[in-house]
Amino acid sequence: MSYVTGFLIPVKAENKERYIKSAVDSWPLFQKHGALSQVETWGDNVPDGEVTSFPMAVKLEPGEVVVFSWLIWPDKATADIAWQAMMDDPAFEGMDMPFDGKRMMWGGFQPIFEGHTAV
Repeated sequence: MSYVTGFLIPVKAENKERYIKSAVDSWPLFQKHGALSQVETWGDNVPDGEVTSFPMAVKLEPGEVVVFSWLIWPDKATADIAWQAMMDDPAFEGMDMPFDGKRMMWGGFQPIFEGHTAV
């Protein structure tokens, strides 16, 4: 079964185009290391919470937007090998990352259900 790496990132609204470019530029590298798909989403309806919320999770600051993204891999083994290989891949050096990586959250997830509509 597939494997998902998910990310939650605070990005300054003024850096939206830079973020999009960095996402587009990173896709061939993720693909080269085995990723099947990459989805990047820009927060549009991300309310503050009283106990927990996406904005609270990334300690969102004024002028920032929550970005929620994920990579789909064929399986966990491929993802694990890819992340290690990417650490040593010179193509990732010097990539523009227009966000505060200290407040980025990420994790790996085993799908337990996938529903799809035929397009």
